[in-house]
Amino acid sequence: MLSNKHFINIGYNNVIVLKRVIAIVNPDAAPVKRLKEEARRLNKLIDATNGRRTRAVIITDSDHVVLSSIQPETVAQRIEDRDE
Repeated sequence: MLSNKHFINIGYNNVIVLKRVIAIVNPDAAPVKRLKEEARRLNKLIDATNGRRTRAVIITDSDHVVLSSIQPETVAQRIEDRDE
């Protein structure tokens, strides 16, 4: 069983498994937009924005792409805070 320290809050009470995260990127770059569309096509896109603007795209080791409405820096800071 995974404990709370194995999850990271990505906004609006949505959490992901920390050890599955490969990258947290800005959604505005053209390659990231293509990655989002490919994930949508393959049914591997998870929208955790609760209808808000996408500010971070989280890529997992299972090729899932998770959209978050909090800044990439905030997600990274939450990960760092978990490590301490």
